[in-house]
Amino acid sequence: MLYHLIYPLHTVYSFLNVFRYITFRTICATITALVISFIIGPWLIKKLMEFQLGQSIREDVPRSHLAKEGTPTMGGILILFALIAPTLLWANLTNKYVWLVLLTTFGFSLIGFIDDLKKVRDRDGMGIKARYKFPLQIGIALAVSWVLYGPFDFSTQLWVPFFKRLAPNLGWLYIPFAVAVIVGTSNAVNLTDGLDGLAIGPVMISGATFLIFSYLSGHYKFAHYLQIAFVRGSGELTIFCGGLVGAGLGFLWFNTYPAQVFMGDTGSLALGAALGTVALVTKHEVPLAIVGGIFVLETISVIIQVVSFRLRKRRIFRMAPLHHHFELKGWVEPKVIVRFWIIAIILGLVAISTLKLR
Repeated sequence: MLYHLIYPLHTVYSFLNVFRYITFRTICATITALVISFIIGPWLIKKLMEFQLGQSIREDVPRSHLAKEGTPTMGGILILFALIAPTLLWANLTNKYVWLVLLTTFGFSLIGFIDDLKKVRDRDGMGIKARYKFPLQIGIALAVSWVLYGPFDFSTQLWVPFFKRLAPNLGWLYIPFAVAVIVGTSNAVNLTDGLDGLAIGPVMISGATFLIFSYLSGHYKFAHYLQIAFVRGSGELTIFCGGLVGAGLGFLWFNTYPAQVFMGDTGSLALGAALGTVALVTKHEVPLAIVGGIFVLETISVIIQVVSFRLRKRRIFRMAPLHHHFELKGWVEPKVIVRFWIIAIILGLVAISTLKLR
């Protein structure tokens, strides 16, 4: 919005030409998201407490979590507002990819919001049943995939890092693949959101990594030099990713141990879907699995635990997802969180290195 209002004036005031640059607007979006979080955060937490929208603790978690009962949830509202508002202010709103990512993020946040409301109302921490939640997620992801495959006439090639010319064309299989990326990432982030600040750390790291990927994929010369897919217009998603980093930092201020507020499914489902959609648009689906390795490990730990118990009546981990396993091994919560962050940073650097290792 500000971009459209201010940039046209550069013909009169030459210094306003700076608004043409994605890098400048990304910095502005990041700072704006952070400021919005600091301003709105205390007010939102107060309102969540007034409406008694506190977290209900399930029975199948470590007993140390019982003390968190009643902590305000739905903090994802803060993240979403601090993310969407700066994007609308600083991005080029004629860009189709910006709207696609924003609408996907909002759609998944709405599912999460309903899920959180049900958890609070029923006081059992269960939320929407999977047989209802997954079809809703798949429906939104299908719409996104169809838009990319059809009206956007998007490339259905899958670019594989470490190889210069390995980019198989998925054809119509691109649609179920895209659905799997969006829904899978959304639920993987949701599974990771089990400790104070645990999920938002890797989300910010992933957002910062895709900030780089978005900028390079949308820049013809850089994309050609690095031998990655050039996606015209994807550079504007750099601003969205900058807003994601700023909103994440602002939320972490209130979510760090001991948390004043939880993001809930309102935030986790939306953030995961946002990352998955950005990965699809920038053609960096495989690096998403690398930088989001923490999310992958958490999801795999749940799958292994369920399969092992059903087939062998034995558990591999003391408790799943993986972060609970380390809690029960005696790691204090901050140690689990920080060590997972360290691993996420390393994985982010590995993902960035794929730009040159081809």
